[in-house]
Amino acid sequence: MADKKVLFIAFAIEDVNQRSLLKGQSLHPRSPYEFIDMSVKQAYDKDWQARVRTRIRRSDGVIILVSKNSLKSTGQKWEIQCAKDERKKILGIYAYSYDRTNIVGVNTKVWSDTNISNFIDTL
Repeated sequence: MADKKVLFIAFAIEDVNQRSLLKGQSLHPRSPYEFIDMSVKQAYDKDWQARVRTRIRRSDGVIILVSKNSLKSTGQKWEIQCAKDERKKILGIYAYSYDRTNIVGVNTKVWSDTNISNFIDTL
């Protein structure tokens, strides 16, 4: 396996359990990928945008967990725009098998090891 890639995970706070599952899945010994999670785990304060922009800049790419919650998450919308502004490669992953929410401008795929590995391999 190549070096670990640094990924920022953009998610709506309502989907924090899915973010934890994604992170946990990457730690499994048979997982075909490894990454360092740079997502924000604490509540935002007044300086959150500057800290998030720094984390996104330090990341090799951004995975967006897409769900119906994404449509009303102002923080996640800002993170997505920041990733685009910083010209980071972005992959949308459906957070739930039953939810096929679309975010304009985000190429979203089914959550699978293959889809995530293929994205990481392009970074």
